[in-house]
Amino acid sequence: MEVETPETTRRTGQAPEIRTLAPLLVNQIAAGEVVERPASVVKELVDNAIDARATRIRVDLEDGGIELVRVTDDGVGVGQGQLLKALEPHATSKIREAADLDSIATMGFRGEALASIASVSRMTLRSRTRDEQHAASLSCEGDVFSDVRPEAGPVGTAVTVRNLFFNTPARRKFLRTPRTEQMRCAEIVRDLAIAHPAIGFVLTIDGETRLDLPPGQGVRDRAIAVLGREFADQLLELTADEFDDARGMTLWGLAGLPEIARPTIKGQHVFINGRPVRDRTIQHALQEAYRGLIEPSRKPTAVLMLEMDPSAVDVNVHPAKAEVRFRDASMIRTVILRAVRAALSRADLTPRWGGPHGDAPRGANHNMYGAGAGSGVSAWQLAETLRSINPQHLGSSYDIDALRAAIAPSSVDTSQDEPAMTLPTPVRRDPVLQVHNSFLITQDEQGVVIIDQHALHERVMFEKLLARISRGKLPSQRLLTPVVIDASAARIEALERSRELLDRLGFEADAMGPETIGLHAYPGFLDERRVEPREFLEDFLDHAEKNELGGDNEDALRDILDMMSCKAAVKAGDNLTPQELEELLLMREQVERSSNCPHGRPTTIRLTIRELERRFGRG
Repeated sequence: MEVETPETTRRTGQAPEIRTLAPLLVNQIAAGEVVERPASVVKELVDNAIDARATRIRVDLEDGGIELVRVTDDGVGVGQGQLLKALEPHATSKIREAADLDSIATMGFRGEALASIASVSRMTLRSRTRDEQHAASLSCEGDVFSDVRPEAGPVGTAVTVRNLFFNTPARRKFLRTPRTEQMRCAEIVRDLAIAHPAIGFVLTIDGETRLDLPPGQGVRDRAIAVLGREFADQLLELTADEFDDARGMTLWGLAGLPEIARPTIKGQHVFINGRPVRDRTIQHALQEAYRGLIEPSRKPTAVLMLEMDPSAVDVNVHPAKAEVRFRDASMIRTVILRAVRAALSRADLTPRWGGPHGDAPRGANHNMYGAGAGSGVSAWQLAETLRSINPQHLGSSYDIDALRAAIAPSSVDTSQDEPAMTLPTPVRRDPVLQVHNSFLITQDEQGVVIIDQHALHERVMFEKLLARISRGKLPSQRLLTPVVIDASAARIEALERSRELLDRLGFEADAMGPETIGLHAYPGFLDERRVEPREFLEDFLDHAEKNELGGDNEDALRDILDMMSCKAAVKAGDNLTPQELEELLLMREQVERSSNCPHGRPTTIRLTIRELERRFGRG
């Protein structure tokens, strides 16, 4: 008799028979969503241990978790009469009715994890409650269960999972190497350990202890212990409290200095009510907070812990509970963006040269104008040495009238609606040396400061342009006769798409034919900075034609202002007068985010007195 398959059904034209799937197959199908790899097993079992109010959790791995995952806890345990039921599909103590799904406060809740894991492994479950005299255990292999038997053991639960996917070889062959699987398991344990500092965590891999965290740690201490002590001075603490009944949130977090940004989002650890999650709203808020401080291709390092009413977040939108849906995503974005920006604005973001990695720049978590490392060498002795090298480029003080005049060459708008710049009280300025007409060398209380003159002036230009355009479009300068630019049909189409942006920037341009564009007016700022308007407009249209500007109008506007700032800023090789040097350093103190250019590259690097002493053999 021919076995009925989809192919035979198509050939014979007969309707297929509807069957009820075997329980083992049902659980294995569920395991396909819940149990993707050993890290999935670790997460589900540790989630259960956390829900059991454990104070200590131990995770043991062998061969990356492929051959063994064991999670042991000292939680409330499972009663002897409940052990078998705990392995039944959709059996849970955490929800009772559909309404409970709208306010989930536990890590696990679906009741399918243990059954799914058991269906694709050889599992042993041992547990004991506080009112029982001894523990009890049972074993299962696929759909074959042993009897519940008494066993010695402490209060709590131990789940041992061996030979993952032994009975589904197609799934097993898609696992990565033991090393890769081990790394993913370790990431899960680290994330859950950060989220629950009151719980002690131990992680062993092939018999070697890789993580040993005591219970009762503070939230910052736990995060630093997991991320690494070497990052302790590179993480800025932030808080926000906007909780209002069932709407709102509280936030605690650590925001990494720009120089420890990474190529991927692996440095971002986000937790909602103790649950590690991935969320694009939060990722975008973080990226926006660091705009102009890191290169667009890099991702900030951060730890964010959000607490909110469980009814304000839906955690039931992903099989592995890794993604969530917020009732008010815009509020979440606003709070995170504001809190991270505030933390960054309070910090000195100047990279520090030296540190534990030799010549790698290292961040310094100091107030920008506060005292830094102790000085064993007179900073003024260093200044006098620099003065002797090139005295004509060094100044010991500045004249207030000369300084006001020096602002004009770099100003965006001299109209009456431009707010007057507040200048600090005249004080003795640190000397400054221009090196190779590209870099400036000066000092502060912490050591020697080296500045890229183009990158710093670009940031100054960008911030002034951004502030000016926030009050209306940039002032235009009309041409007596239009400048004619050759253009393709695609470039003319890009011009039409960008008309609103160009108007805000002070450009007036129109198609004069099928292959030409006429430029009638352009921002006077470009003329002041001696930027050729034809070249700038052509460059802008090239970017617009290739869709290389920001996704929305505001992002695109910032990209264009960045282009203008780059072209208008002083260049490497420009010889600056003493007054221009003074003006540039003054603007560095007044402009927000002066540590980085709008592209995210550093404008400044600090060589500390401590590092100088070390390199000269004095430390």
